[in-house]
Amino acid sequence: MGETTGGTEVTVPHLAESLVSATVAKWLRQPGDYVEQYDVLCELITDKVTVEMPSPVEGRIMRLLVEEGTTAAVGEAICIIAEPQAEAKTSGAPAGDAVESVSAEGPAVTTGGPMQGRYSPAVLKLAADHGVTLSKVKGTGLGGRITRKDVEQYIAAGPGQDKGAVASQQPVDEVNRIASAAAAEQGVFVSAPPKVPVRSTGIHLSQNPPLPNIEVIGQPLEGRGEYLMDVTPMRNAIARNMRQSKTEIPHGWMMIEVDVTNLVLLRNKLKGEFMKQEGINLTYLAFLLKAVVNAIKDYPIINSVWAVDKIIVKRDINISLAVGTEDSLVTPVIKNADQKNIAGLALEIDKYSRKARAGKLTLDDLQGGTFTVNNTGSFGSILSYPIINYPQAAILTFESIVKKPVVIQDMIAVRSMANLCLSLDHRILDGVICGRFMQRVKENLEAYNQDTKLY
Repeated sequence: MGETTGGTEVTVPHLAESLVSATVAKWLRQPGDYVEQYDVLCELITDKVTVEMPSPVEGRIMRLLVEEGTTAAVGEAICIIAEPQAEAKTSGAPAGDAVESVSAEGPAVTTGGPMQGRYSPAVLKLAADHGVTLSKVKGTGLGGRITRKDVEQYIAAGPGQDKGAVASQQPVDEVNRIASAAAAEQGVFVSAPPKVPVRSTGIHLSQNPPLPNIEVIGQPLEGRGEYLMDVTPMRNAIARNMRQSKTEIPHGWMMIEVDVTNLVLLRNKLKGEFMKQEGINLTYLAFLLKAVVNAIKDYPIINSVWAVDKIIVKRDINISLAVGTEDSLVTPVIKNADQKNIAGLALEIDKYSRKARAGKLTLDDLQGGTFTVNNTGSFGSILSYPIINYPQAAILTFESIVKKPVVIQDMIAVRSMANLCLSLDHRILDGVICGRFMQRVKENLEAYNQDTKLY
């Protein structure tokens, strides 16, 4: 951020140590808009993650310097904001008058102003945290808009404003209504998932996978049944990373079949109580991650990267969790996964899955991974050939659990079976070491029984 004669330059922040640039995905404010400090100006796309860029100052946007879809270096100016004092000097009015016209109570800033129903993310969060119904707060901002100061003053006023009664009635409904209105204003609509019958195949799936709501946006080619779609910055980043992985890493692949009958019985026994205690679903993935990290302890070479003349073996076991959304794939990282029990891993899986699908992952959430696990069985896959998450040495997929007839001691029994698929960097790993690693994961999964503890 720098000062200019025409206003304050807003620059691309240094979000992470390795970050050198970011792409402006979408401008959420336009020239002429008045913004509070910390209001979101735009969405920035870095390495496969979208972050919101808050305004460092309060003022009016004068000019956008970077167009949507354009990449800007860290420290490069992307827009110019005129602060109230600067606007006052430009118009020839005293600075105090300019501030008063924005924040003082008067006819121009009544609660019925055109901006009354528009709230910044900071205001929404503050209201939700303190159970404040925003319709009860008088806005002193531009056009009657409610500012952080208005909410803070309302909270500080205490019971005199009947805040407790309001909070006990409908704070959640009010905030949800406001959030829904804000989302609708930005063209984002969320509908309740349709009721679907319970699946009878694939033990992974208690119901049909939700159908994505995908809108094809593009220009139809005249006389042809085709559309041209622009490649988004997110899709371009995925393409770049996948191409780098396939061109630089010689991929090897193997698969092993695992009998998870005891695991299915164990999860069915524990999932109800776990839901009551933790409030989240106990998935098979938590048990798999525990089996994987214990196997990595026995075969640490799996947890490594190629460094041309050296192989770097990572001491920390940080599991990258592949999470697919309707239009992208991200890999948030569970740090020090070997130090967590099954319950702890389940909580981490739920947290990062929610953040990924809500688009709330930070750069720190995506950094430091040493081994990737993908739960492809969640959408019914029984066999896959995953691409390694560069620069890691391997990636493992957990396929769908299905009941199959299995020969046990010359007798046929119906068992719950699943495939584990591993892609490996053949510069670092060979079939022997990976075969032993997969066998250890298999042993760990099949060792679960009714006495296994979550905590």
